Amino acid sequence: MKQIRLELSKESIKQNEVWEKAGIELPKFDFDKMASLTSDNPTWVHFGAGNIFRGFIAALQQTLLNSGTADTGIVAVEGYDYEIIDKIYTPYDNLSLLVTMKPDGSLDKKVIGSIGESLACDYSREDEWKRLQAIFIKPSLSMVSFTITEKGYSLKNISEEDVEDGVKHPRSVIAKVASLMYERYKTLELPIALVSMDNCSHNGEKLYNAINSIVERWTNNGLVEKGFLKYINNPDKVSFPWSMIDKITPRPSDSVKKTLNLSGFDSTDIVITKGNTYIAPFINAEGPQYLVIEDSFPNGRMSLEKSGVFFTDRETVERVEKMKVCTCLNPLHTALAIFGCLLGFNLIADEMKDPTLKKLVENIGYIEGMPVVVDPKIFNPKDFIKEVIEVRLPNPYIPDTPQRIVSDTSQKIGIRFGETIKSYMQREDLDPKDLKYIPLAIAGWCRYLMSIDDNGEKMELSPDPLLTTLTPCVSDIKLNSGEKVGDKLKTILSNEEIFGVNLYNIGLGEKVENYFNEMIMGTGAVRSTLEKYVDCN
Repeated sequence: MKQIRLELSKESIKQNEVWEKAGIELPKFDFDKMASLTSDNPTWVHFGAGNIFRGFIAALQQTLLNSGTADTGIVAVEGYDYEIIDKIYTPYDNLSLLVTMKPDGSLDKKVIGSIGESLACDYSREDEWKRLQAIFIKPSLSMVSFTITEKGYSLKNISEEDVEDGVKHPRSVIAKVASLMYERYKTLELPIALVSMDNCSHNGEKLYNAINSIVERWTNNGLVEKGFLKYINNPDKVSFPWSMIDKITPRPSDSVKKTLNLSGFDSTDIVITKGNTYIAPFINAEGPQYLVIEDSFPNGRMSLEKSGVFFTDRETVERVEKMKVCTCLNPLHTALAIFGCLLGFNLIADEMKDPTLKKLVENIGYIEGMPVVVDPKIFNPKDFIKEVIEVRLPNPYIPDTPQRIVSDTSQKIGIRFGETIKSYMQREDLDPKDLKYIPLAIAGWCRYLMSIDDNGEKMELSPDPLLTTLTPCVSDIKLNSGEKVGDKLKTILSNEEIFGVNLYNIGLGEKVENYFNEMIMGTGAVRSTLEKYVDCN
């Protein structure tokens, strides 16, 4: 008997039995009714229609729709890469397939049908622009959320054209949002929450600064009334909640595509847009996920806590962010990235099979990080880091490479290691000189900057804005020369802009030098140094 082939469409998903036979979970609500109600009374608009939105945020609303807690979906908006709308949303009736990749190799599959409408945000696409203006003046609209990457909030993206004519003809995403907000302001100053869900620290503040900056310039240029600026700065009218998001949704995987094809699912064409977005009708993602949002919603909000979202105060959001970035996740990633490059690994998950590297990150997290962890109280840091080490990092189906993660280490190492070091300095019961594994990772980074791997072979360095400054410090150092590093690392290790502290002032500069001296004794010296200091027994 010929296998039935499945394709994403609102008509196709009405064939419940066929999809369930293929092991694919379907939405448990009337899709057409949801779309109609969303059109009439939209409650949620989201800018940034890429993978993290489809694979995480849209799924949250689906949980509410499935349970009957919500009856409207999300209006998905793309303000930059319109091919996402034209090639991924429109052809598949705003549906997508979420594939959760489990560490054991199994796949959970569900159709996400919570997108009621999708639009490209560009004034030149007149019908869509007018539709967005109509949505923004709806009293029902309570939240506009964003996953536009940290670059999306950069004031550098606001052009002179945006400043001079951005109210009517905005070009940057921020100018587009500000223009739409002006429509809302003119309609009885309706309240709204603007919620950045991007993976960057103080994201709500970044969003506010960007919106406020362009509105200030419009006000100064006489393009809008002063009342609009007051509206943006009135938290009872417009709020900018902070959030912390954590979930890996990598590029669509060829192996996942093949598995789906074998199971009878054919909507798997991977699109690479002109904007260099890798996207497909399916999204592959890890299972663990966290979203913590400051509870500041002047026009009410959806009951997303029923989908696993934590609503709390700003201080707690900041504590969660600090826990993740400074102790429980990002420092472990960085350590694995550094040594993964030196030791010839191409996958983070493969590093976790290496007893020495696994023990290293356990020691950085549990032994050195945990004593100074900022406990957010809403979930247990020990449970979080245990999940990172035992479930997330070892997942072979998450194609994270050390070469990608090691990028821009000079910009990240101060947060990922420096904050723990400073916490040790501030505590009477702790001494930074007692740190062993974080200095080992820092020494590894200095050794990485030599662009020679542990086999003595030339190694390409990943992009980093300080490479041209840092690499000359180690360019004269040779493997197996018998010479000590001397003063050559001092420029790096004393740089407070990198680490947040001069490492020599707290007794760690010399320790890093000593580790480094052992790592340059010859080929295999990085491996032997790690094995010497990381107790795997």
